[in-house]
Amino acid sequence: MNKKRVFIAGHNGMVGSAILRQLEKAENIEIIVRSRKELDLTNQQAVCDFFKNEKIDQVYLAAAKVGGIVANNSYPADFIYENMMIECNIIHNAHLAGIQQLLFLGSSCIYPKLAAQPMSESALLTGRLEETNEPYAIAKIAGIKLCESYNRQYGRDYRSVMPTNLYGAHDNFHPENSHVIPALLRRFHEAKLNNDKEVIAWGSGKPMREFLYVDDMAAASIHVMNLDKSIYDENTDPMSSHINVGTGIDCTIRELVETIAKVVGFTGLVEFDSTKPDGAPRKLMNVDRLKLLGWHYSVSLEDGLTMAYKWFVDNQDHFRG
Repeated sequence: MNKKRVFIAGHNGMVGSAILRQLEKAENIEIIVRSRKELDLTNQQAVCDFFKNEKIDQVYLAAAKVGGIVANNSYPADFIYENMMIECNIIHNAHLAGIQQLLFLGSSCIYPKLAAQPMSESALLTGRLEETNEPYAIAKIAGIKLCESYNRQYGRDYRSVMPTNLYGAHDNFHPENSHVIPALLRRFHEAKLNNDKEVIAWGSGKPMREFLYVDDMAAASIHVMNLDKSIYDENTDPMSSHINVGTGIDCTIRELVETIAKVVGFTGLVEFDSTKPDGAPRKLMNVDRLKLLGWHYSVSLEDGLTMAYKWFVDNQDHFRG
């Protein structure tokens, strides 16, 4: 049996590792991966040589330089340069190597700061971006447009998916640089171990956010990658071809915090410091296009948080400090 050779760029990251876990179950796929030391994705010649030598059939482009608000605000040049180099090198050299199928993974930060809720794919490029992560967002928008441009000019089948807020195994649990769910899981875990009487959460707890378990994101990515082209084209716009991936359901930060306290087993008080900033009042993805393409999430927020917390506890020696 001739196996399909599939390259996962970014296989050590949260999303890439989830895609890897799922593709490993398929008997007709040979997975190709390279560590950062083995292949520098910002090096054009190295990427060109890799694609020439490896005869890849499909590419999942999950590699990216990522970080929270502080990192994005502190290193804007690094974020825009490294992400654009990775995208340009992989997409262009995949084309040169004759690879027809590629899936680019973006971010919900591509949408305008004041986009109507829930945010639909058509909202792209209709307003100003959030200032703190504008360079990262522009790099991700460039990735979408690269895919669309190679499709239009060369007839490639390069697709893009834009996930909502993700969490799960292999997330970043750093005490300062992590996103809201891993930060809160760690904070409540340490509060429980220290027998703290209360945990203080930032903000009023009123903003609403949407969250998707990373294994669901991986499943959606594989589903979109392998859709028949006629079905994909019928349900997308060539000039706005990306697909939102999420649950289509949000919750308040207060509900999130209370659920995390329950999952961790913290029995103390939870207080909200309303002097701290809330951020945008709501960020929800419109997932109608994804539903039309036949995919729906399967992991509830509480179940996903339970699995994410278990992974953190099992691997917490990696997060000391």
